[in-house]
Amino acid sequence: MQIENATVDSTLLEHMFLDFMQMKEFANDPVVMKRASGVWYEDINGKKYIDGISGVFTVNIGHGNRRVIDAMKAQLEEITFAPPLHSTNVRAIELTKLVSALTPGDLHTMKYFSGGSEATEAAMKLARQYHKQTGNPGKYKVISRYESYHGATLGALAASGVARRKTSFEPFGAGYVKVFPPTCYRCPYGLQYPECGVLCAAIIEKVIKQEDPSTVAALIVEPIGNTGGIITPPEEYFHILREICDKYNVLLIHDEIITGFGRTGEMFGSQTFHTTPDIICMGKGMSSGYSPVGAIAISDRIASAFYGKAEENKQFNHGHTFGGNPLSAAAAIAAISEIKERGLPEKGKRAGERIWHRVEEMKDTGVIGDIRGKGLLVGVEFVKDPKTKEQFPDDTRFGLRVGKSALKRGLVLRNDPHWVAFAPPLIISDSEVDMMMDIFADSVKEAVASVV
Repeated sequence: MQIENATVDSTLLEHMFLDFMQMKEFANDPVVMKRASGVWYEDINGKKYIDGISGVFTVNIGHGNRRVIDAMKAQLEEITFAPPLHSTNVRAIELTKLVSALTPGDLHTMKYFSGGSEATEAAMKLARQYHKQTGNPGKYKVISRYESYHGATLGALAASGVARRKTSFEPFGAGYVKVFPPTCYRCPYGLQYPECGVLCAAIIEKVIKQEDPSTVAALIVEPIGNTGGIITPPEEYFHILREICDKYNVLLIHDEIITGFGRTGEMFGSQTFHTTPDIICMGKGMSSGYSPVGAIAISDRIASAFYGKAEENKQFNHGHTFGGNPLSAAAAIAAISEIKERGLPEKGKRAGERIWHRVEEMKDTGVIGDIRGKGLLVGVEFVKDPKTKEQFPDDTRFGLRVGKSALKRGLVLRNDPHWVAFAPPLIISDSEVDMMMDIFADSVKEAVASVV
């Protein structure tokens, strides 16, 4: 059956589960995409949408890129699956060479997966095994942040800090400890930056001490947190975390599933914040969504603990069927090469500045509270009163109103009850940014009118 127009059988949609979505409601007014090109989607009715969030922080180089498509076609003729228990393949080796030249510091060792959840899960497992093999078998706890989201698998979800996404699946295994994130606009400690001394970072040392440093294996953080509303820390934040982790032999893991591959104005968010972690988790933009792929980049110091004689059993005892898949590796090589050779991180940064400026111009609407982010990752928090930072009541769902209005007008955004985010493909032109922001402005006006 080929679906060409709006005659989609709603009962078929009710037999699908989409992400975080009530299918009874979705089936009443479904959006079914058919094709995409550049920064544009087109649905089965011929309606076009600006992709204001790169699918889901993924299609960094835009849709329909011929370089990636041709690389995948060529790979299909050569080999699409290599036996992972016996071999690697040429494309995986080439990808390792390419990515290891772009990562900060000595993060030169790669382990491949199918996506981001597998990457963050593996990073935490690797931290535990590393400590067991280096004389610290009691180190197993993972510190993470409230408002974070590290993936849908149980371990990744246990490290996440968003109640609505994890409560249904609790209880999780032991050993996950949460701290408050660097939400400067709404400081959980009631302080102001910079007088606060970046307490949200410094307090992690106290947490490690209270938990007992001999039990803490890793700290996992997103350079910029998505689910909390594009949480963007002050410059000193990651320097403090790096010092604390070094002091207590805790591995610092950066979850760069969203911030990697040009999104923040540099190839990685770690470089934007001038910090080198022990492990970087990758996914999404690694292949720009052309084929499922994820990875962790591991520092040489950490990787060295996993080399030895076969009988020592020091190898990383972890694997996934599609890790290092040659078709996905070919897609990733082409996508990353596009980002690098076309200077897309810098191009995206300029587009982000244009978005920021346009949002600043909208402050006369009376609902723009805070603008935050880096590069082409911009978040906007809505408030009822900008002077007091008073939020709209939760049941107003102001950000969702804006997102729904934008979708009807042909713009796909990341929206939440109190905020929205922009993360279009890095190739977006100035005229397309302006079209996107015109739609956004009209959507905000409509939402304001609906709550007056």
